[in-house]
Amino acid sequence: MPEISDPQPGDEQPRSIRLTDPRALRAYAHPLRMTLVGLLRANGPFTATRAAELTGESVASCSYHLRILAKYGLVEEAPGGRGREKPWRATARYTEWPEYSEDAAVSQAADALSAAIAERYFERVTRAMENRHRLPKEWREAEQFGDSLLHLTPEELAGLGERINALLLPYEARASDPSLRPEGARPVIVLRIAYLDQDTPEGADSPGGADAPESEEE
Repeated sequence: MPEISDPQPGDEQPRSIRLTDPRALRAYAHPLRMTLVGLLRANGPFTATRAAELTGESVASCSYHLRILAKYGLVEEAPGGRGREKPWRATARYTEWPEYSEDAAVSQAADALSAAIAERYFERVTRAMENRHRLPKEWREAEQFGDSLLHLTPEELAGLGERINALLLPYEARASDPSLRPEGARPVIVLRIAYLDQDTPEGADSPGGADAPESEEE
């Protein structure tokens, strides 16, 4: 469940940071902390004062949560700045965490983080749907909204995810190098969510398709 960043020119920023410590997983599940990391990846570096302007939270609150994020390696101090006006930057372009762990503490914390991220996705998608009437016709027609019901083995599902990642990979460099963006390119969120349908009993008849707007069936 990655999140894109916007590293500064010349930075040797890792592609992703992997959280495996239950304390780090629980710390990152905080809504404001996820927001701060996302903003730093897209608009950083910036100070706690700027973070407060972007989030509507107090400077003290943003400063506190940035320090917590730094404790677990998600952000770090950036060069420049003085005293309380020190800038912060994200340490990686994406965040990853275990999909499965034999350690119960890690598993529970990872599941809680995944649930928090899912809620965040839902809120953002809902907000996008509420505001899409403001978009130009070409963007409304290009946006994707629907789902597919597939019958797969675990190996096939994993392979499908790898192929989807391979399709998206060529566009990643545009996040850090604006010169690679063609005219008219804008930030687009692509969600990748695939889960076992536990609502349909195994072996029972199930529908062959899923819901999607009529415009996407044309």
